[in-house]
Amino acid sequence: MKRLSIAALILVAGCAQQQQPVTKLIPRPAPDDPTPSGIAYLCDGRKEVTVVYAKNRASVTLGDKTWRMVYQPTGDGFRYADTANEWIGRDDLASLRENITARPLAFNCRPTRRTT
Repeated sequence: MKRLSIAALILVAGCAQQQQPVTKLIPRPAPDDPTPSGIAYLCDGRKEVTVVYAKNRASVTLGDKTWRMVYQPTGDGFRYADTANEWIGRDDLASLRENITARPLAFNCRPTRRTT
């Protein structure tokens, strides 16, 4: 039987501890679903965006600002927008950005938990 060095054992133990737990996908409700459904997203820079979806609308909150946005049909993914900003994405990745300049306010946002 071959012996493993202490360094090899530490390396193997360290790799086992670094594995990320598998998270369950938190699906967005259908755009026309009338029941309010809230989801919290964690974005790059540890920013949190909370969104409440209901009946072709989304209330998107970042910090102390909330935008009321309307669903805009897209070919792929989703888009909610008002006159100044948009909440856009696909699958479990989204961004909050300005409409005109496309400057991101929060990006690489992934759902972390339900809020309602």
